Amino acid sequence: MGRAASVVVTGVGAVAPNGVGADAYWTAVIQGRSGIRRLSRFDPSSYPVTVGGEITDFDLTQHVPSRLRPQTDRTTQYALAAAAWAFDDAEVDAHALGEYDAGVVTANACGGFEFGQHELQKLWSEGPHRVSAYQSFAWFYAVNTGQLSIRHGLRGHSSVLVTEQAGGLDALAAARRKVRSGTLAVALAGGVDAPLGPWGLTAQIPNGRLSRRPEPHRSYLPFDQDACGYVPGEGGAFFVLEEAGAARERGARRIYGELAGYAATFDPAPGSGRDRALVRAVTGALDDAGVAPGEVDVVVADAHGSPDLDRVEAAAIAGVFGARAVPVAAPKTMTGRLYSGGAALDVFSALMMIRDGIVPAAVNIGDVPEEYEIDVVTGAHRRMPVRTTLVVARGLGGFNSALVVRGPETPGSD
Repeated sequence: MGRAASVVVTGVGAVAPNGVGADAYWTAVIQGRSGIRRLSRFDPSSYPVTVGGEITDFDLTQHVPSRLRPQTDRTTQYALAAAAWAFDDAEVDAHALGEYDAGVVTANACGGFEFGQHELQKLWSEGPHRVSAYQSFAWFYAVNTGQLSIRHGLRGHSSVLVTEQAGGLDALAAARRKVRSGTLAVALAGGVDAPLGPWGLTAQIPNGRLSRRPEPHRSYLPFDQDACGYVPGEGGAFFVLEEAGAARERGARRIYGELAGYAATFDPAPGSGRDRALVRAVTGALDDAGVAPGEVDVVVADAHGSPDLDRVEAAAIAGVFGARAVPVAAPKTMTGRLYSGGAALDVFSALMMIRDGIVPAAVNIGDVPEEYEIDVVTGAHRRMPVRTTLVVARGLGGFNSALVVRGPETPGSD
């Protein structure tokens, strides 16, 4: 059998707590500028969690058509903006393709919490006649797939993945399969979430993993001796995917990199006595890409922020790559965990590391336990050649995913 077709990224779009737009986000990451702050969309004083990765500079009137604003939750508004930027960046007009040549795969873990909350408030205070008809779909996990397919004429294969933080990688992998098989010529893929309203935050608190520290700079410290849980955030990223040869044939303006390998596993039930399955996801992705551990230049970590889960990830990284053998990046320290948007944004960061030869430093981390045996990049970013990265993601409930992202000029990537 011949080598499977290479699937490459030709367009990107991102929205994050520390930067709206791909360039703004990456500039903030390189500058070490965090978007984690005290929540301002509502008064969080009565909640045990008061900080988050909140987006405060998204101009709805600039980024979302007026007719769509009344029918969309914040998560869909972010998706509409990031997807449009990705298509513009790729210089692809999906309407000009064959009727079923373009499709969309999204990831979403939280649905339209804020929209749903507002409509429930109307129900309680004003009666059922005041509830928007758009409530029937604006809250739903699959709504971004639907809205994006309508907006861009994406009539080919479309679907949604709901695997929490792992979802961003799973959506990219699902889209990669469709492009590889020839089912789609162009795929839009990625993930966003926006769970920072009162109801959304309330739904997250029972998981017991959220940081309750009120100081933004001390609230989310993955891999640090003082780690105390994670900070929730909002935002994410979308990508345009094409087969490498087809992208070059049409004269794509740029190819950011190749989605070279992927694997996903599921942890055994708690109390089973069996090991967590993160290592198998990592080695499976490397095997799928045909990459040896020593060829990986950077690992973009899941970086949960809970000591027990940090320990598991550190052991997996050190076990596969060797003690302190590969730099570990944690750009989430500047955004919080964005659920389905987090891993997608990490893939964008990985592509930028490849493009610019920079591994950004995690912020606020200062004391990584020696027993973790991992080389977390802190203090200042590192300038170094980056050709191959591994992005790791884990979702609440046992989901594990890993994706190898490789530079566009790597031998064998065509």
